[in-house]
Amino acid sequence: MPVLTFANTKGGAGKTTAVLILASELAGRGNRVTILDADPRGWISRWHAIAGASSLISVAPVNEETIEAATARAKKRGGYILIDLPSSQDALLAKAVGLADHVLIPVQGCAMDAQGGAEVLELLKELDESCDVRIPHSVVLTRVNAAVTTRALQAAKDFLAARGISTLSAAIAERAAYRDVFDKGGMLQAMNPDDVSNLPKALENAARLADAVLAMMPQKAARPAAARKVPVARAA
Repeated sequence: MPVLTFANTKGGAGKTTAVLILASELAGRGNRVTILDADPRGWISRWHAIAGASSLISVAPVNEETIEAATARAKKRGGYILIDLPSSQDALLAKAVGLADHVLIPVQGCAMDAQGGAEVLELLKELDESCDVRIPHSVVLTRVNAAVTTRALQAAKDFLAARGISTLSAAIAERAAYRDVFDKGGMLQAMNPDDVSNLPKALENAARLADAVLAMMPQKAARPAAARKVPVARAA
């Protein structure tokens, strides 16, 4: 099954939140999910440890030296593999991008001048132009105000499309459930609606995100990690 790498070299873009939302929704639909936690802060590992989330979700801490072997093990387990990266531009980023069947770049709003997202896009462009390595990728808009009109959101997507940047059809809304779940642990679907504001809206948004990701992913096993060699020096 596919490997999805979530990358942005700046903090606060919503990488870990996007990973958690997608993992919960995929597992809720009966899919196995392995999360490779490459962030030294370990937020996704802490979330999983609090309540175990789901038997379908496995979380493994990784670093530059272990990420390739961990990805190979995860492929044997089957299901989807999500890689949550730290906010840095280094060899780990290049390796995680090279392992991906699709790279998702979380970006708040339409601020494509945000340096973190731009750096990942530049790395992908370099791999294409200099190394003839083409890795599918999309921006996912995050922390979108729920009050934003459909017209305004479409304008943001048009802004990105005009620059040749693919944007995921579903944006991640700013929802209390996406913050609270890190403290409570467990699946989004298992949260108590009496304790969380607008939980049904958060679940609806999560479902749309998963639908958008599944629609763009090839429904076949990911290619072996060894099949793609990505130079790491350019990302250092």
